[in-house]
Order: sequence, then C-alpha cells, then structure tokens
Amino acid sequence: MLVLGSANADLVVPVPRRPGAGETVLGGDPVVLPGGKGANTAVAAARLGVGVAFVGAVGADRYGDLLRDSLAAAGVRTDLLRTSTRPTGLAFITVTPDGENSIVVAPGANSDVGESDVDALTWAGVSVLACSLEVPVGTVARAVEAAAAHGVRPVLNLSPVAPVPAAALALLDPLIVNEHEAAALAGSPGALLDLGPKSAVVTLGARGALVVTPEGVTEVGAPEVSVVDTTGAGDAFAGALAAGLANGEPLPVAARFAARVAALSVTAAGAQPSYPTLDRVREFG
Repeated sequence: MLVLGSANADLVVPVPRRPGAGETVLGGDPVVLPGGKGANTAVAAARLGVGVAFVGAVGADRYGDLLRDSLAAAGVRTDLLRTSTRPTGLAFITVTPDGENSIVVAPGANSDVGESDVDALTWAGVSVLACSLEVPVGTVARAVEAAAAHGVRPVLNLSPVAPVPAAALALLDPLIVNEHEAAALAGSPGALLDLGPKSAVVTLGARGALVVTPEGVTEVGAPEVSVVDTTGAGDAFAGALAAGLANGEPLPVAARFAARVAALSVTAAGAQPSYPTLDRVREFG
C-alpha cells in the first residue's frame, strides 16, 4: 500500500474554550506530536499490520526528524519521504475539554511534494493508493491517474476540500469526505457519485459512516466511547479503510472496521500516538 500526503508536526495546546475574534485565551502546556493527514493515514494503516510506504516531504529540522522516527517506529517505509529545503509543515491545534479541536496548518515542505515524486514511483506489488490533501492537488491527481493506470485502487480523503480534476475524481474508489464536506460538495451523500467517483464514504463522527455505491447508501455504526481528543480521527478512519481494502475486504466491511479504529483513536490524546494496533481493535470487539 502507498500513502501520498502531508507530514506535519502537531503543536497541541489544551484550551478551556475557543477564542473569539481578537480574543486571547490562556491555554495549558503545549505538546509537540507527529501528525499530518498523510503521515497519520500511513501510521494508522501500518499499525494494523499492512505494509505501507509513505510519499511526502519534510524539512531538514527537528520536526522532520520527529516525523521520520514516528513513521519508522510504526513500520512505515520512509525511503520515499524526501527532505525539502523548506521547513517541515506545522499544525497549530487547540483542543477544548470536550475533545473537539480547531486546526491551522502551515504546509511548509508539503508544498514541495510534486508530480516528479509521483513519476518516480514503482507500482509493483501495490494494491491501494491512499491520498489526502495538504499537498498540491495537481500532485494528488497525477498520483490517482498513475495508480489507476497500473491497476492500483485509488482512495482519496478530500480534506481539506479543494477542486479535483474530473478525470481523477472518476477513478476514485472511494472518495472519502465528512458529512459537512459532503453537503458542501453535493448537497446529500447519495449525490456524491454524480461528481464522478465509483464509490464514496461519508464519515459521521461518533455516528459512524455512510457507504455510497451505485447500489445505494449503507449506514455503518460506530461504538460508543469516552472522547479524549478527536485530533486525527478522520485520518485513522482513512488509514483503516485503505488497510481493509488492501486486505481484500468489501467496502462496507472495510468501513465498519474503520469506524471501530477511529472510535478507539479518540480515546487517547494526539493523532498518531492514539492509533490502535490490530490486536487492540480485536480486543475492542
């Protein structure tokens, strides 16, 4: 499995509430954690026992070292992770007592992930490509088209939402969005396929997900858990979904599994540090 996307250092600050415009709110002690939608997706999948290589870029700085170490510790191949002259991407995250977060991302080196990185890829033995944004859309589109041309199943977590070329959208199987993104893009989950993808998955947070195929819409539930921090839960879902597909599971089965993984991820702080192993998921039921 290949994952193409961003790698960021997460600078996390607990706050009593989100500040309003022009307001200063005192927070708790900051924590620096490995993150980024792409790196998170790769770690989530690797923790579940799938062979994963990550395609991205970091800077030649301590944050880049943090991300390389975290990816390698999870079993992700990092030989395709390039060192850029730009600084490693940073995500500034506030977390409120209910576990909800607000995030501002400075892309840095992620903006250097280019089509040449895609053109240099070898696709032998790869069954699934999982992409996310926070890297240039043109690079993602090139990767999706290259994957499909080599018989590899392309999956895109369209977050943050950005226009994707129609030719790339038509190859996705599935397109992953959350319920707010689905409403903005298509008005309703069932209308997502009108945008062109072969299938779609709409994440619903604590309520699970919807699987959208030409045959209809299937609802997948999620277990009830005590929420500590929702940071990276969507990436955990995307990584687990891609892992299930790489293991040959049908899309609804993979989505049900991904909902359990995402639910487990919100029971601990941080993104990558919260992602469960396959044994932990099995214990969870």
